[in-house]
Amino acid sequence: MRRNKVVTFTAAAMVAAFALVGCAAGDGTSSKGDTKDGGAKAEKTFKLAFNQQPNHPQFIALDAMGERLKQRTGGKYDIEVFPNETLGTQKDTVELVKAGTIEMSMVAAPLMESFNKDFIVFNLPFTFDSQEHQRKTTNDPAIVSELYSSLDSQGLRVLGSFHGGVRNMYTSKKPINTPADMKGLKIRVIESDTNVEMMKLMGGSPAPMGMGEVYTAIQSGVLDGAENNELTYANVKHAEVAKFYSYTRHLMLPDYLLINPKVLDAMPEDVRKIFLEEIALAVEEEGQLWGQEIPRSKALAEKAGAKFNEVDSAAFTSLIAPLTQQKLDNDKIRGIHAKVRAAAK
Repeated sequence: MRRNKVVTFTAAAMVAAFALVGCAAGDGTSSKGDTKDGGAKAEKTFKLAFNQQPNHPQFIALDAMGERLKQRTGGKYDIEVFPNETLGTQKDTVELVKAGTIEMSMVAAPLMESFNKDFIVFNLPFTFDSQEHQRKTTNDPAIVSELYSSLDSQGLRVLGSFHGGVRNMYTSKKPINTPADMKGLKIRVIESDTNVEMMKLMGGSPAPMGMGEVYTAIQSGVLDGAENNELTYANVKHAEVAKFYSYTRHLMLPDYLLINPKVLDAMPEDVRKIFLEEIALAVEEEGQLWGQEIPRSKALAEKAGAKFNEVDSAAFTSLIAPLTQQKLDNDKIRGIHAKVRAAAK
C-alpha cells in the first residue's frame, strides 16, 4: 500500500479550507494531523499535487523520495503525494503553489508557457532524441538554471524535470496512418497555444481540457480522441473508449516538479541539501521505472481492446517541423535549444 492518502478536495475547497484554519503561505509547510504509514508524524509535511494514478513511475519515485526525506531528516520533513487530480487540475494546482496553499505540484511542460513563454523551448517537436537525452539536458544547470528560476517573483520554481513519455495519438473511430486520417477529429490537447497549433498542423481539431474530463468526453462523443504516452493511456483506462493507438511520436515532453521558492528559502541549509539530492535521485529512478512500465502498460491496454499501429512518420514530421523554427523567436531560447541539440551528437 502506498504511504499517501487520497483526498477529494477540489482546488477551490483546498484554498477555502486552508484559509479557514489560518494557514497562510508563511514558510510553505504544513503540519499533519495523522500519518501516511502508521509511524510517527513528521513535523512538516509538504503537499504535492499529481494528476496521474499511484502506479505511475512519477508517483512511485516521488512517494519514495518523501520516505527517504523523512528518514534522512530524522522524521522532521515528509512529502505527501496526492494523485488523480484530487487537489485539482494541473492548472489549478499551479495557482495553489503560487498562493502557498500547497507546496509542490507536478505539471506538464506546456502549462509553463503561460507564465514565461521561453518554456516553449522544451515543448517543441523533435527536440529530444531519447529519454536519456531529455533527462540529461533538462536537468543540466548550465542549460536550465536561469529558465527554471525565472518565475521566482511569481511564486514558482522548477525543482527538476521528469520524463513525461513520448506522446502519440489515440482515437475512438479509426487508426491514424497519415495526416489525412486526422481530418475532422476533435482531439484533446494540453492547454497551451503551442499544442493547439501543433494539432492543427497535424490535421486535427484541438480541444484543450484537463485530464480528468477526457474519458467521459471520448465516451460521450464530445471528443474523438487524445494524445499521450502509453502509460497514461493505459492507467486512466482510455483504451476502453479509444481503442486505436497510433505511434505518431510527435512530442517528448518533460514534466516539471514545481515548488514555491519560499518553501526552499524556509528550509534549514542541511535539509535543503538533502531535499535537492533526493529530487535528483527521484529523477533518475523515474527514468528507470518508465522503461519497465511501457511493456506492462501496452499489455494492459491490449487486454482492454487496444490496437497499436505505426504511422507514416515522414508525413507528420514534415508538417510539424516548421513549428519549431517559428517558435524559436529569441536568442535566449535559440541558445538553449542549440545546447540541447548539441548534447545529442
